[in-house]
Amino acid sequence: MCLTLCNAMDPPWTCQAPLSLEFSRQEYWNGLPCPPPDLWQDLVRSSEKLPRFLMFLTTSLVFLQAKGKEGQLLQRSKRGWVWNQFFVIEEYTGPDPVLVGRLHSDIDSGDGNIKYILSGEGAGTIFVIDDKSGNIHATKTLDREERAQYTLMAQAVDRDTNRPLEPPSEFVVKVQDINDNPPEFLHETYHASVPERSNVGTSVIQVTASDADDPTYGNSAKLVYSILEGQPYFSVEAQTGIIRTALPNMDREAKEEYHVVIQAKDMGGHMGGLSGTTKVTITLTDVNDNPPKFPQSVYQMSVSEAAVPGEEVGRVKAKDPDIGENGLVTYNIVDGDGVELFEITTDYETQEGVVKLKKPVDFETKRAYNLKVEAANVHIDPKFISNGPFKDTVTVKIAVEDADEPPMFLAPSYIHEVQENAAPGTVVGRVHAKDPDAANSPIRYSIDRHTDLDRFFTINPEDGFIKTTKPLDREETAWLNISVFAAEIHNRHQEAKVPVAIRVLDVNDNAPKFAAPYEGFICESDQTKPHSNQPIVTISADDKDDTANGPRFIFSLPPEIIHNPNFTVRDNRDNTAGVYARRGGFSRQKQDLYLLPIVISDGGIPPMSSTNTLTIKVCGCDVNGALLSCNAEAYILNAGLSTGALIAILACIVILLVIVVLFVTLRRQKKEPLIVFEEEDVRENIITYDDEGGGEEDTEAFDIATLQNPDGINGFIPRKDIKPEYQYMPRPGLRPAPNSVDVDDFINTRIQEADNDPTAPPYDSIQIYGYEGRGSVAGSLSSLESATTDSDLDYDYLQNWGPRFKKLADLYGSKDAFDDDS
Repeated sequence: MCLTLCNAMDPPWTCQAPLSLEFSRQEYWNGLPCPPPDLWQDLVRSSEKLPRFLMFLTTSLVFLQAKGKEGQLLQRSKRGWVWNQFFVIEEYTGPDPVLVGRLHSDIDSGDGNIKYILSGEGAGTIFVIDDKSGNIHATKTLDREERAQYTLMAQAVDRDTNRPLEPPSEFVVKVQDINDNPPEFLHETYHASVPERSNVGTSVIQVTASDADDPTYGNSAKLVYSILEGQPYFSVEAQTGIIRTALPNMDREAKEEYHVVIQAKDMGGHMGGLSGTTKVTITLTDVNDNPPKFPQSVYQMSVSEAAVPGEEVGRVKAKDPDIGENGLVTYNIVDGDGVELFEITTDYETQEGVVKLKKPVDFETKRAYNLKVEAANVHIDPKFISNGPFKDTVTVKIAVEDADEPPMFLAPSYIHEVQENAAPGTVVGRVHAKDPDAANSPIRYSIDRHTDLDRFFTINPEDGFIKTTKPLDREETAWLNISVFAAEIHNRHQEAKVPVAIRVLDVNDNAPKFAAPYEGFICESDQTKPHSNQPIVTISADDKDDTANGPRFIFSLPPEIIHNPNFTVRDNRDNTAGVYARRGGFSRQKQDLYLLPIVISDGGIPPMSSTNTLTIKVCGCDVNGALLSCNAEAYILNAGLSTGALIAILACIVILLVIVVLFVTLRRQKKEPLIVFEEEDVRENIITYDDEGGGEEDTEAFDIATLQNPDGINGFIPRKDIKPEYQYMPRPGLRPAPNSVDVDDFINTRIQEADNDPTAPPYDSIQIYGYEGRGSVAGSLSSLESATTDSDLDYDYLQNWGPRFKKLADLYGSKDAFDDDS
């Protein structure tokens, strides 16, 4: 190692080769103690280390002399390899490769027959060896922080045969550290906090730096902390980096934030060491060390007498420099003559005390109030209780302002009474209001017409007397509710409103009447004795008047018929009465209906009465007294035939008549055929097809027997749509045999008959065939292939088709004649 360090120096400190070419990893070099590594480094950086080096040499000579006398270290023992570890200084930047060391075998005679081989980590790239001399050089600059050591393998072989002369040996090359890395803090900036008013020496935060240099070698990684900025408020421990407070009673309200710069320096803080810094922001946290304080001793406020409870009057605020919960303040009214009329709440967002109106105030009663308001902290720190008391008081003066108030009624509501049917202009009652202001303005009254749409009432605008405008009917409306306004004459916007309920008192102006349309029934009888004591009907009455003018009801017969021979009325004295028969022997033939007038009187003063007519019918009854019939007409019908039976018979007759009329109507609406068939004709089954008909020779769609109609052959069938002018008798020679199968002859015969007999049925118009024959001489009658211009077709052949085509022949065949005439 000593040799390696010497080889790394510039002259005159280069070690000479004659001293030794062999060395071991010991604390001695040729029997001398190796100089400390930092001494070599210091010598490289500064000549100030020269005295220290001379002292080292002196000590080494003394040590060597002592050892020489003892004769212990002057001779070394023989061995194959005398090394196991090399050293090389990192960051060497010399012009030539640095000599790490030399490999030498004691069997090497120096004739060059031995070859030294180096293998392992970095061999051939970082470390190269001279295979003859065994010198090992480092070809690259090494960095201990990247890699601290390399493991290599050395071997001596015969140069000619490559035969190993000694077994391979492993050795380590360590990179010797130099102070080339400054200290670095874990964070570029730190943030810390400490409560205000903390004692001196209170720990704030610990900052830590690290040095990439080797901490086990020298002082390259030995750090010392110091404070560059932040005195005299804070200090730092040199070895631990703990920041502490240095001044007592630091006040957050005076200064809240401090910026401290901490330095970490290696080499134990000595000169030449590398350093790094970091910034620490220290914030003083708040404690409740300040009581709340009002900035003034008196607050002036005012409130209008028109203000409503809950309305804000004003605000007070006690200042507390503390923040957070330490600055929370609550407000209370502790004294004053307005305690009952005002209240105070705390607005925690603005930390203000809000004075509000609790009850209405009156300018005319009292014009000013005084309050004593206290502000106190919500949270108190016992450590600072001596700074208290943590509360303050202030006087609040509140002046009441006059306001133009609306009129006030003497009562919140009014109830008046008036008799129904009272004459217009009758006084109902009075409402009264006054102006609460000192001016005492005159009042004008009016009725809210939305509550008196029928205008039953009017009010005197000056004195508030309410009168009727028309008679009232209790039976229609027993209560009337109106609203009355009171407004100042000089300010119509200042008005008040009061409800007025008017009760309509009852007057006995309605006579009682039957409670229902009563009707009595009595059985006819030949007996002359009266009927039983059971009433014919029980009646009651109803009166629209109030109960005081209604029941009790009195029932009686009119004085002129009080001795009625047929019926009598008995008052039950419970507002009902029974109608009884005085005699028996009622007969429907003599009289089937009786009208009995009944007088009903009420209990009003004066009483009201009315005459009501009761209808009593004489009815036929069975032996048990059950009603059978009450009509006089039913008496002359045959025995055993009731009215219900007659109605049923008449209903049946009507239903039969309706059925007959409907049947006849349907028959008339039904379309009758042109030909009257005596029997069902088989042709009715073949007159409708879905396919297009064929010609005269078509016989595939039906049987030939269908065409051979016996009725058509043997007899004449008249038409119903026309009246024949003469009777045509077919010629016998034209008729084919009944069983003939010559369809062509049969059809030709039928066509000839149809052409010459206008009375013959149009068989050719109702027959449809599915067989295409030879074709018709008429050709196609379709207009699909007709030209848009006049056709050149000659229609004279229509004259040969018979009488049935005569009309067509006249229409189309006369074209030439028409042209000639024109």
